Amino acid sequence: MSTTRQPPRQPGRPSGSTDRTGRTTQPGTRSTARSTRRQSVAPSARRAPARRPPARPRRRLLSLADPRHRLRAALLTAAVVGSLFVGRLVDLQAIQAPAYAAEAEAGRLRTVDLPAVRGDITDVHGVVLATSVEAWDVTTDQTLVTDPAGEAAQLAPLVGIDAGTLQSRLTGTKRFAYVARQVTPKVWDQIKALGLPGIFSEQTSRRDYPSGGLAASVVGFAGQDGSGLGGLELGWQQQLAGKSGVHIFEAGAGGREIPSASSEETDPVPGVDLRLTLDRDIQWEAQQALATQVQAAKADSGTVVVMDPRTGAILALATVPSFDPADPGAAAPADRGNRALSDVYEPGSTSKIMTMSAVIQEGKLTPNSTIVVPSSLSRGGRTFHDDVPHGQWKLTLTGVLARSSNMGTMLAAETLGPNKLYTYLKKFGIGDPPGLDFPGESPGLLSPPSSWSTAQFETIAFGQGLAVNAVQAASVYATIANDGVRVRPSLVAGSTGPNGVFTPAPAPTKTRVVSATTAAEVRAMLESVVSDEGTAPMARIPGYRVAGKTGTANRIDSSCGCYRGYTASFIGFAPADAPRLVVAVTLQNPKNGHFGGRLAGPVFKDVMSFALQTLQIPPTGTTPPRLRITAP
Repeated sequence: MSTTRQPPRQPGRPSGSTDRTGRTTQPGTRSTARSTRRQSVAPSARRAPARRPPARPRRRLLSLADPRHRLRAALLTAAVVGSLFVGRLVDLQAIQAPAYAAEAEAGRLRTVDLPAVRGDITDVHGVVLATSVEAWDVTTDQTLVTDPAGEAAQLAPLVGIDAGTLQSRLTGTKRFAYVARQVTPKVWDQIKALGLPGIFSEQTSRRDYPSGGLAASVVGFAGQDGSGLGGLELGWQQQLAGKSGVHIFEAGAGGREIPSASSEETDPVPGVDLRLTLDRDIQWEAQQALATQVQAAKADSGTVVVMDPRTGAILALATVPSFDPADPGAAAPADRGNRALSDVYEPGSTSKIMTMSAVIQEGKLTPNSTIVVPSSLSRGGRTFHDDVPHGQWKLTLTGVLARSSNMGTMLAAETLGPNKLYTYLKKFGIGDPPGLDFPGESPGLLSPPSSWSTAQFETIAFGQGLAVNAVQAASVYATIANDGVRVRPSLVAGSTGPNGVFTPAPAPTKTRVVSATTAAEVRAMLESVVSDEGTAPMARIPGYRVAGKTGTANRIDSSCGCYRGYTASFIGFAPADAPRLVVAVTLQNPKNGHFGGRLAGPVFKDVMSFALQTLQIPPTGTTPPRLRITAP
């Protein structure tokens, strides 16, 4: 049987198609109905056959109604959460474990300072002027206080603080706060027995001054933390304080040390004990005599300096008004310092011995040289007079000093000139600090001669136009008493370290100012001041040869920048021919009188007499020279 072979199909083309009437047509044959329809439609009305977008595959949604699907979702969620827990656990236990452990330990650690025992301050004989006693600071962790009002009520009568104030100190979120400072061990024992939550303590010390206000202006005072705030307590703070230790320990929930836990401790190093040159008994006498005279003269203030001219050691340094070092806040700020070192004043006639020493040393005049003193002198556009009116005086240089003649001293200084006078003033220590390294120590005031006017040169010669402090003024007389050698003053004899070994202070510097011969001649001239013909017979001490000089200077009032009131002073030494002690007395702005001989002279006599007896210094038994005061 024969078959008819069909032509092969072209790829992508069907072999035949069915028209819209259902007829099958061969390729290349158009349907009659389609042809007829197309012919009956205008070309403009023809439409392209509609194109349908390709069919998208249908997605199958996960149905949680299927138990298998729910199980798979739960397992997946558990796996994710579990991995998070595992990751956090690894982070905590492996990666950050050391940091968290250290933080936890730090939260338990407490660091407590172990204060060093502050060194004592004693007089030259070891009598204690300042010491430290055991005390406790009461502290609180406010977060542990359960009943602030109740605890405050129990603490108030023990620490002497108002309950309301204590309640505010106990209330809050501070982990550390002070409740009361420096309570006695007895008081802390009473507080500890109460067992109050959040109440703790720190061992400390409290500064105690067994001698009260004795030498307060020298010793100074300390604050609540034990640090020095004035005087030698401040100046020697580092040496007195020592070095604090530390105690580090782990504390439990109540803040108490865990006995079985580890701890570290560094022992404190005690401070040194300071031994002064002051003699407690002489210091006491100086303060009493000065206070009595300041009150009697209605003076603003006063100072007394007692010095050994051979060593420069200061045996007494008294100031009035003073203060109680145990309660410094009760005194005015000006009274908490040391006026003998910080306050400067124009010395007046006590300064004349520098001019006399210079003219004698330079060979310009001798103690017996004649000086004719007129009733007035005109220099630099100013007219000068002496304190007491007089006609023409014919005096020796000794007489000029004995009668404290300003004009006679001016005439003597004119034989030197400004530059030479300035040189000697500097050698005597004027314009430079005394060298005690004391807080607030003043160098005084002395301008260079290039800035002096003619009138200023004249006034400087008799003690106006320059300024000194009381220790500088005493040092000038100590230089003459020590055969013309200035020894730097000192307040500290030495110190004793924690090992108990005493170390003396370095030897003071010495400066030759004038010759021993000049010093001896000036000493003899100064004896005439306390004679019947001098200005200070009230300063004489029976049985002893005394030498000294009065001073009555115009006083600068800082409120107006003008001269108002006086500075009355007397400085002297004894025995005059073998000096062992120098005493300098100064009264500022006295209202009952103003002459140095009458106001300061009696204080000198009382203090010098007491010091000579205390130190058992006998009279020399020699006869004083009789120098001429008036010239023939």
